[in-house]
Amino acid sequence: MTHGTGALEQLLDRGRGPMGPSIELDFGVPAGPLAELGRTLSRINGFFLFDAGVQVFRAGDDGLGPDLLAWNDGETWKDTYDGLADDVFCFGQDIFGTQFAVVGGEEVVRFNPETAETTAIGPGLDAWAQWLLDDPDVNGAASFAHAFQKQHGALDPNERLVPRQFFVTGGGYGFDNFAVHDAATAMRIRGPLAQQIHDLPDGTRLRIDVR
Repeated sequence: MTHGTGALEQLLDRGRGPMGPSIELDFGVPAGPLAELGRTLSRINGFFLFDAGVQVFRAGDDGLGPDLLAWNDGETWKDTYDGLADDVFCFGQDIFGTQFAVVGGEEVVRFNPETAETTAIGPGLDAWAQWLLDDPDVNGAASFAHAFQKQHGALDPNERLVPRQFFVTGGGYGFDNFAVHDAATAMRIRGPLAQQIHDLPDGTRLRIDVR
């Protein structure tokens, strides 16, 4: 494999990993973001960026943090979204559980766990890497992740943060607004919320029922 000097290469140079044993991963497609993901994980099988502000999942049964295929299994957390997360193949997440995913095999998106809304980032992993590098603090939670873990200790690779008051209801970024949860549990907490508010227009008054 020839390594270029693009944004993804720069990002990998800053990564901490691998999180799992060496693996050859092929999604059976010749090009596009899934092919790029396969090549990336074959090179470094799972990694963290920006003081664990961003996590890219490993693939395989052994290692640290969630397994890529198990994470995308419907029963891990997607079932709580009642179909809203079925079309996103998630390959990573930030410290708040915002998912980075491939949709339709051709576009990388950001998936909001509170609303199940997707925001297009670009056509491949290089565009995603450039988006992160353009603003690591906003897009990769770099400064927040560093400061939170300096005060509260490092998160386990299987843990993420959940706002006690959800962002969508006005919750802020003060450290006391966050609870540490298992990453899958963190998503399952917010699935019912996303179901309730996914199609509501902006400004709608909410009565949140989190079961």
